[in-house]
Amino acid sequence: MSAGSPGPADGLASPAASPSSSSSPSFPSPSPSSPPAYRVWALPGMPEVRAGDDLAKLIAAAEPGLVDGDVLLVTSKIVSKAEGRIVEATDREAAIDAETVRVVARRGTLRIVENRQGLVMAAAGVDASNTPAGTVLLLPEDPDASARAIRDGLRDSLGVEVGVVVTDTFGRPWRSGLTDVAIGAAGVLVLDDLRGGTDAYGNPLSATVVATADELASAGDLVKGKAAGLPVAVVRGLGHVVDPADSAGGARALVRGAADDMFRLGTSEAVREAVTLRRTVREFTDDPVDPGAVRRAVAAAVTAPAPHHTTPWRFVLLESEESRTRLLDAMRDAWIADLRRDGKSEESIAKRVRRGDVLRRAPYLVVPCLVMDGSHTYGDERRDRAEREMFVVAAGAGIQNFLVALAGERLGSAWVSSTMFCRDVVREVLDLPESWDPLGAVAVGRPLVAPVARAGRDAEDFVTVR
Repeated sequence: MSAGSPGPADGLASPAASPSSSSSPSFPSPSPSSPPAYRVWALPGMPEVRAGDDLAKLIAAAEPGLVDGDVLLVTSKIVSKAEGRIVEATDREAAIDAETVRVVARRGTLRIVENRQGLVMAAAGVDASNTPAGTVLLLPEDPDASARAIRDGLRDSLGVEVGVVVTDTFGRPWRSGLTDVAIGAAGVLVLDDLRGGTDAYGNPLSATVVATADELASAGDLVKGKAAGLPVAVVRGLGHVVDPADSAGGARALVRGAADDMFRLGTSEAVREAVTLRRTVREFTDDPVDPGAVRRAVAAAVTAPAPHHTTPWRFVLLESEESRTRLLDAMRDAWIADLRRDGKSEESIAKRVRRGDVLRRAPYLVVPCLVMDGSHTYGDERRDRAEREMFVVAAGAGIQNFLVALAGERLGSAWVSSTMFCRDVVREVLDLPESWDPLGAVAVGRPLVAPVARAGRDAEDFVTVR
C-alpha cells in the first residue's frame, strides 16, 4: 500500500483525515480469494450537537457514503446531547446517586455501580467532560432505542440498510486501560454464539460467545479518538454482522444476567481480601481521610451480633485537628501522672509517650465506646460479670467489623487501648455521657508504606475438635 493511501485492510484503521469530507474512502473490492478484511474510518464534517438535533439527519448531511452492510459507530455523548440528557450539576456525586441502582464496588470516591440502563460501570456513566462547566452528561435513557432511531432515520434519508452501535468508554476488571463498548445497538448481531461448533482442530466449542458489538465499538474508537472531535465512525466489510430484521434485540443482550454473574456482589471475596488487608498501621500519609469512608465502616460495624437485640456500639469521630489535639494532650497529661505515681523514671515515661504518638501521626481518630443499654442486672456477681463480658465481646466484634471495613476502603488503622486507662478524661474532653465507656482509640489514615508480609498462620493451630 502506497504512502498516504486511505485504504486499510485486515482491521487496520485509516487516519480520519484520509477520506475526503464529501465521501467515504474509496477501497478496492477484495477478490474472492482475499483473506477476511474490514475497513474503518472516522466520519468528518459532524457539527456540534445540541438538544433536539436529529442525529440521523446530521450524519446524512455529512455525506457518509454509506452502503448496505455498513456499521455506524456513534459515541454516546452526542446521542445524550441530542436527547437533552445534559443536566445542571454543581455536585456530580448527586447526579451519580440519581443514576445508580446498585453500588458494586467502591474505593475512595470512585464507585463502580449498576445504573438505570443495567450497565455496570464507573460513576454510572455520568460524564463531566465535553459539556459546559456546571453541567454533566447522562447516558441515553434507552441506548437501544436511540440506535434504532438513528438506523431508521438513515434508512429513510439515504435508503441504506446499516447497523448502528452506540458506544461508551468502559474500564474493565483485571485489565488496565479503557476501551469503547456497545451500550446500544440496532440492526447488528451483537453476540456471535459459537457454542456447539468446532474449532480448526475439531474440538467442540462449549463456552465461546463473541461480543461482536463490543469489538466493533473498539475498532471505531481507534479512529474516533477521545479528543479529536470525531464522534462517528464507519465499519465496512463486515456485512455478515448486520441484521436487517434486528432480531438480536439490541445491546441489552450483552449485559450478563444476575444468575450468571459470578462477581455480581463479590461479598465473600471482598470480605476475605479486607480481612487479609487489615493490619496495624503506625505511619500515615498527610492525605485527608474521606469521612464517608469512615461512616461506611461504622455502618459495617453495627451489623455485629449483640446480646438482647441491643446496640452496644458508639463511635466518636474526631474529624478536626483541634479535637484530636485537645483529647491527646489531656490523655498524655493523665498518662504521665499515672506513670509518675507508678515510680517510672522520666526517661521511661518519655519512651512510653513516644510509643503512643501513633495517634498523633494519624489524620483521623475514632474513639469506639461501649454502652450497656438493655443489659440485665441479676444481683449475682458471677452472672452480672458474664453479662458485661457479653457486651464487651459484642463491642469488640463491632470494632473488628469497623477495622476490616476500613481496610476494604484502603485505609490503614491502629487500634490502641489508651483511652481505656483514662476514661473519665476522655468523657470530659469529648463531652460524652457517663454511661459511654471508651474502648481505646483507632488511628485512621492512608498507610505511608506498604505493610510487610504477614507471617503465615495455619488455622489448624487454633482449632480443637471434640
